[in-house]
Amino acid sequence: MITVKNFIFNPFQENTYLLFDESGECIIIDPGCYEEDERLELENFISKNNLKPVGIVNTHSHVDHILGNAWFKAKYNVPVYASKKDAHILATSVEHGRMYGIVLTEPPVIDIDIDSSSVITFGNSSLKVLDIPGHTPGCVGLYNEQQKFVFSGDILFKGSIGRTDLPGGDYDQIIDSIKNQLCKLGNDYVVFAGHGGPSEIGIEMVTNPFLTH
Repeated sequence: MITVKNFIFNPFQENTYLLFDESGECIIIDPGCYEEDERLELENFISKNNLKPVGIVNTHSHVDHILGNAWFKAKYNVPVYASKKDAHILATSVEHGRMYGIVLTEPPVIDIDIDSSSVITFGNSSLKVLDIPGHTPGCVGLYNEQQKFVFSGDILFKGSIGRTDLPGGDYDQIIDSIKNQLCKLGNDYVVFAGHGGPSEIGIEMVTNPFLTH
């Protein structure tokens, strides 16, 4: 069974998720650890729980979601899973960080390209991948059918959706991704978003103002 540990990191209050199961293997989704105390908090949790990191997974490559990629990869020698459709965003992340006053270490390249045919495994567990563009061209969702949860990145939030006014964003595309990909998983799926608290697909379908008009 997968355990989900949430950390809220960096000035953007980004959700970093550490997933592990009874095997002790773990993956990190969107490592946003920026300050030294954030990296230490994450490192201490991994050590205290005797976990073995086996991968970094990025739902997309915006700077707030990849701030910890370089540190985590160097520390644990693990591959980076992400969509290469976001490679151009990753390549300009240092410059983008500078616009927000963020000093970013050059992030590692994407080791393993993922799309809707991909399955990410760790220990006795796995996550399937959904292509859900709209916030960026390479946005992906990560879901588990047994425990019925999905990591939506910055596509779907509790009561809102991701921005589409940034380069590569597309409003019609993000709505299509939500309605025809995420929402078809099922009303009882828990949504773990890139920012803010969790929700459920069914709740968002009837209360999210972007989905009810």
